Amino acid sequence: MTMNLLDIMRVARVIPVIAIDDPEHAVPLAKALVAGGIRVLEVTLRTKHGLDAIRAMTAVEGAIVGVGTLTQPEEFAAARDAGAVFGVSPGLTPALIEAAKKSGLPLLPGVMTPSEVLAAREAGFRQLKLFPAVPAGGVGMLNAIGGPIPDVTFCPTGGISIETAPAFLACKNVACVGGSWLTPKDALAAGDWARITELAKAAAALG
Repeated sequence: MTMNLLDIMRVARVIPVIAIDDPEHAVPLAKALVAGGIRVLEVTLRTKHGLDAIRAMTAVEGAIVGVGTLTQPEEFAAARDAGAVFGVSPGLTPALIEAAKKSGLPLLPGVMTPSEVLAAREAGFRQLKLFPAVPAGGVGMLNAIGGPIPDVTFCPTGGISIETAPAFLACKNVACVGGSWLTPKDALAAGDWARITELAKAAAALG
């Protein structure tokens, strides 16, 4: 599947940020999210099962699987080979820029300040993740950045909930938001996939 980053961001207004502690959860979780209308899935490398989960989830019909928490250059090729079709990083460095180019993996890099936004744009990135969104200033920061830098589109992530997501999505420079509320740890532990589908439906309705 070949999609550009902006297309991916516009598929669903909410991208779940997923940490897999049990690889057996990967497929039923992806199916539950897709059933609820959430197709773009960010699987983080915060646990040792991240790459295996990506491999498993790519087989779920309708799922568009990306990799999150890219912090090391060597992770890009490994994630691409596992089937990830986009990448997300908490920040941006020259080494990560080079790794993204070499791997061909579309990257959504994290930024927190206007200077970081300008530096990322200078490096060729027009789709960025405001991270951590709430500590960085939230909706106020996004609206303020949108004035002098209107040609950048954001996916704010970090501290956003189902209650606060609509205010973020109302910003002109926001295509989608990232959130971990769609995959609560207790629901995963219990295998409560029906609950996750309901959370996904509520998130999908925000679009």
